[in-house]
Amino acid sequence: MNREMKNRRWLITGASSGIGRELARLAAREGARLALVARSVEDLQSLESELRGQGADARAFPTDITSEEQRHNLFRQVKEHFGELDILVNNAGSGAWNHFVDGTEKLARDIMEVNFFAPAEMIRQAIPLLELGQQPAIVNIASMTGRRAMPSWPEYSASKHALVGLTEALRGEMVRFGIDVLLILPGLTRTPFWDRLLKKTGRANLHVEKVMAPGEVAAAVLHAIRKNRTETVVGWDAKWMLRLQKFFPSLLNRLLARRVKKLYASGP
Repeated sequence: MNREMKNRRWLITGASSGIGRELARLAAREGARLALVARSVEDLQSLESELRGQGADARAFPTDITSEEQRHNLFRQVKEHFGELDILVNNAGSGAWNHFVDGTEKLARDIMEVNFFAPAEMIRQAIPLLELGQQPAIVNIASMTGRRAMPSWPEYSASKHALVGLTEALRGEMVRFGIDVLLILPGLTRTPFWDRLLKKTGRANLHVEKVMAPGEVAAAVLHAIRKNRTETVVGWDAKWMLRLQKFFPSLLNRLLARRVKKLYASGP
């Protein structure tokens, strides 16, 4: 498949910054019509102004996607403005950098709300609009931790595993609606996500300043959508980690355990 982009109607969550913002810019250049969704009103409206100034049909829909009422209002407005949808991109995410023993039930639930329950309900409400779209697709941006859970990311890994599981289940179910379901698994990416972590007590130095730029992930997402790639792993760290997990899972477990033990050798 070579999916057409011009005049296709996209809804992107988490569009105010990072991967979502860069993806919106790329899609706008291809002639897509964009529903921009995020909680940050000011950042979202800034992006809307930028894209509309370049001639794109882009509209900001400030929304907390964890709110049932706000989701219903969002889809009502999207239907009024765009009619149907062709692409739904579930990109919004939340996380914490901590060991499980330092977390709380609230932390786990908050992360699951944003990373799993919200995208699940976005998909449920988008199906009637996507079913009427052209070459429709659901695109779930998860994480390499959705395939290989990592120490210091317990709640985040669990939420992304859940999203990966939902994505795989939906591939078979969405066939009857003619909707493709795509999965993106990025590695570490330099975005405002790091500044907004709900908890930040992990000890390892992740060298965030040296990791992928969001534009690199956005370009990979756009390519995956155009070529209808079922699953796309983005970033050398993600590719290396998932390859090691596939062929040498026991070795990977030992290496990670050794690293954690060393980091905490001096005590709690």
